[in-house]
Formats: sequence, structure tokens, C-alpha cells
Amino acid sequence: MTQQRLSFWQIWNMSFGFLGIQFGWGLQMANMSAIYQYLGADESEIPLLWLAAPITGLVVQPIIGYYSDRTWTRLGRRRPYFLVGAILASLALVAMPNSSTLWMAAGLLWILDASVNVSMEPFRAFVGDKLPEDQRKTGFAMQSLLIGLGAVAASSLPWVFSNVFGMEAGSSEGSAIPQTVKISFYIGAVIFFVAVMYTILTTKENPPEDLEAFEREKAASSGVGHMFVEIFSGIKGMPKAMRQLSVAQFFTWFGLFCLWLYFSPAVATQVFGGKVGEEAYQKGVEWAGVCLSAYNFIAFLFSFALIALTKKYSAKAIHTACLVCGALGLASTALVSNHQILLVSMVGVGIAWASILSMPYAMLSNVIPSKKMGFYMGVFNFFIVLPQIVASLGLGFVVKHLFSNNAAIAVALGGVSLLIAAFSLRFVDENN
Repeated sequence: MTQQRLSFWQIWNMSFGFLGIQFGWGLQMANMSAIYQYLGADESEIPLLWLAAPITGLVVQPIIGYYSDRTWTRLGRRRPYFLVGAILASLALVAMPNSSTLWMAAGLLWILDASVNVSMEPFRAFVGDKLPEDQRKTGFAMQSLLIGLGAVAASSLPWVFSNVFGMEAGSSEGSAIPQTVKISFYIGAVIFFVAVMYTILTTKENPPEDLEAFEREKAASSGVGHMFVEIFSGIKGMPKAMRQLSVAQFFTWFGLFCLWLYFSPAVATQVFGGKVGEEAYQKGVEWAGVCLSAYNFIAFLFSFALIALTKKYSAKAIHTACLVCGALGLASTALVSNHQILLVSMVGVGIAWASILSMPYAMLSNVIPSKKMGFYMGVFNFFIVLPQIVASLGLGFVVKHLFSNNAAIAVALGGVSLLIAAFSLRFVDENN
């Protein structure tokens, strides 16, 4: 089926749900390590407690991609998954800051991440469904823009409540988790749901050209056994460019996980000199949220430049340059002792983040079959979650025994990983 070219605002509408999805992710990335520490975890335990994100992505995204390719309802193909994921994720966001124990917070993170993945994976395939090949880079860049906007607001919310509205930074009565964090998660739940509903209500999906043939094919391939056969055969038969790109994805997301796991503890302990339970520690966590908000704001701004750059340069060239900027930004954090200078480091990270959210998918969408767009987008997620699993299982040991629990060095290690990712892109053939 030939897709029609869409206007700027049509692409905006179909991408808007990502603002809500990233609002949920942004709250998680900025606050979960601190929430775990409020509930009694130490630095070496944090990676294992974050296993929910990569494991749920590894399991959920290929399955959702497989079934969304074979779905057609009155609501469409991808939109039913948007809706179910948004409802479940919003409920998990409300429950998360009310965790009273470490195991409760960890369990809710599993639920939250699984729910977010149900909504997020079909959004990637949505671009391939709706946009012609020459507009896909623009579509993914638009997603990057809205992701940046959502994450800016989400990451900075606790700091805003504390420093603009004058809320106490300390814990709320009867809870180890600060009130500023609780209110931020409640707001995030509402925004997540409303943003996804906006896309559902403003963007229609095109039915299969031959609906009867589609239904026959779906009936013949709807079993669980067929799904697993399809997943494993699909992995084996990945396009050449997808296999090459997977190396860059692995090192990219290992580097990002170093940032998300350890940046907040690094700022709170190494820059602000605080310990868990002290006001200095909470101030450091809040400032780390501001820094995460800053790099997402840079990503938001740079997304406008990305839309222009895609008209002149290849996705591969753009992505290589952006990853180098991110590597320099992450590596520099280990040398910074002034908390305000950290904002300068975040410029490079933000440039890389804008590209990470768009350019790999633009390269991928042009080399995979349109009928399996959702499935291969899910499989591609393997190379996002596998490095996170490696980091979760091994990084705690490294930080404890090699880095002497210095979280700042772990963040700098992420910069080295991004540099390796940038180098590996030179071997990617965008045409195969």
C-alpha cells in the first residue's frame, strides 16, 4: 500500500502520545535510583533492581510487535495497544511513589515498564505504517522532539515543586519518599494517559487493502507456537543492515544505562557531598533531575535541527556525529565538581539523545518488510535491552570492587561506550 504524504500537524498528532510515554520514562529515570535508596538499597544493589526495564522490554516488545502486525479492530491496528498500555502505566505511576518497601517498588517497576512497552513499541511501527519512506526520518525526528519535551518537564518536576513552589524537600509523613516526588508521579499519570488518548482520537489508521486475506493470514498464524517460530526465524533472517546496526545499539544503550543508573547518586554524593537521608543528598537528587531535564531540553531543541539535517545528510552520518557529542558529554561528568557546570556536559548528551531516539529507526524502517514493521521494531529492541541486562547483572560488581562505589566513574564509562558505538556505525550499510 502506498502511504500518503502527511502535513507537519498530522505527523505531530500521530506522534503526540510519545510526549506522555516519555513523561512516564522521565520520572522513572530521574527518580527510581533515589526511590530505591530511600527504601534502603545501596549503590551496588541498584543495577539489579533496575532489571525490570530491560527484561520487560526483551519479552514484551517482540510479542506486542508480532500481534500488532496481525491486529485489526474498530480502533485500528496499533491504537488498541496504545490505549491498554496507557491505562496500565498510568495506574502504576500513581502507585509507585506510595511504595512502602523495596520489594514493592521493584514489583511496581516491573508492572510500569511492561505497560509502557505495550504502548511504546507500536508507536515505532506507526511511523512505518503511516508515512512514505522519504518522510520517515521526519516522523522519527518528530517523536524525538516530543520525547524531549516530555522528559524536560518530567525530570525537573520535583525540583520545581521544591524550589519554585517552596515544598519541603524532606520525606512526607509516614513515607520515605518525598512529597515532591509523589505529586510529580501523579501528574505524570494524567499526562501519560491524556497524551496517548490525543493520538488515538486525532489519528486514523488505514485498514489492510484486502481485509479478508488479512484475516485468513492472521487465523493461520495466530497461535503461540507460530509466534515463537516467527520470532526466532525473524531474528535469524534479520536484514544485513539491521545486524550491523545492532552493534551500535548495544554500546549506545549500555552507555545510557550507566547514566540512568548512576547519575543521580553520583551528583548527590560526589558533587553535593550528601548521604542518603540527608538534605544535601535530596538536593543533589533534585539537581540531577534538573540536569536530566536539561539534556532532554537540548534534545527537544536539537530535534528541530535534526528535521533540517535529515534533508541534507544521511541518518548514519548524523547519528555518528551525535554519538561522539554524547560520549564527550558523559565522560566529562567525572571531572566536574561544580554542579552548575554539569549543565554544560548535558549539552552533548542531549544532542546524542535526540539522534538515538530517531536516526537508528529511520535507518531500520527503510530495510525491513512493511508487513513485519511492528515485529522487527520489537526484535530491534533486543539490542536495546540486552546491554541493559548486562549492565544490571555486572555493573554493580564493577562499581563496588573496581570503582570503590564511585558512581561518577560509572557515568564516565558510559561515555566510552558511546564512543565505541559511534565507531561501529562506520560498518553499517544503510541500503541492505
